[in-house]
Amino acid sequence: MPPPTVSVQSLLKSYGPLTAVDDVSFDALPGEIFGILGPNGAGKTTTIECTVGLRTPDSGAISLAGLDARRSPRQIKQRIGVTLQATTLPDKITPREALRLFASFYDNPERPDDLIARFSLTEKADAKFETLSGGQKQRVAIALAVINRPAVLFLDEPTAGLDPQARRELHDVIRAARAAGQTVVLTTHYIEEAQALCDRLAVIDRGRVIARGTPAQLVAGAKALPRVAFTSTRPVPEVRLRQLAGVTSVQPSTTSATLTTSAPPQTIIDLVKVLDADPGNELIDLQIHKPSLEDVFIELTGRTLRD
Repeated sequence: MPPPTVSVQSLLKSYGPLTAVDDVSFDALPGEIFGILGPNGAGKTTTIECTVGLRTPDSGAISLAGLDARRSPRQIKQRIGVTLQATTLPDKITPREALRLFASFYDNPERPDDLIARFSLTEKADAKFETLSGGQKQRVAIALAVINRPAVLFLDEPTAGLDPQARRELHDVIRAARAAGQTVVLTTHYIEEAQALCDRLAVIDRGRVIARGTPAQLVAGAKALPRVAFTSTRPVPEVRLRQLAGVTSVQPSTTSATLTTSAPPQTIIDLVKVLDADPGNELIDLQIHKPSLEDVFIELTGRTLRD
């Protein structure tokens, strides 16, 4: 396994009696999207700001692209790109002007016109920033973050507040950064986003990492059982549903029900037998729901992600 591009060890940041980041550690490997998943106020943004040098941590070791981030802040700025939750530019500046300005800060920048094409900004390249949509502004922000050809790209809640179409477009941009070999560190409170984009995750709550691994590993470790949801032409008595193999609980609703089960295949076989024994009662719809990242989060914290 290659050495990590990002290594954060025992990071601590307090504000008086409030510990915002409490002994946080994680690594991100070359060419992967590493997610920091947690609810609002969990400490995600403070973790990122300490890692990239916008805040001074109380303690901890940070290595970025092979450099000690706390000892080499100037060199680090040439090796990383950062997009925070809100990007503010002068209202009248255009994407082309902003990219040319940012390119002048670095030793070996990308060509602004290349980034305009890559981020689908050609039609808006000379439009005033204030006239851009939320998704277009975020694409400009990420284009500015990668103009120095960074080894690591930090994105703090990059899709917050965007409509579904703009969010999907930005997901493609993030995947393209990974495909180009960049390490992406992404914070989000959207479970679906974390599951769709991230190769590995650290789940953070109240300033502490409470779980880490791939999305599949985290889900596999869930204690929650799968659920079988079905709809039939006529109701099935709840007492019969509770007798099906593997069923631990039943949530009936007229002609449908959701069965929590330790053995979905056996449950489904028994359900089909029950329906076959009831002439005219047919299975209309059936879905199997496996435990999700949200189930994992609730198990670990006792609350939903968006609380």
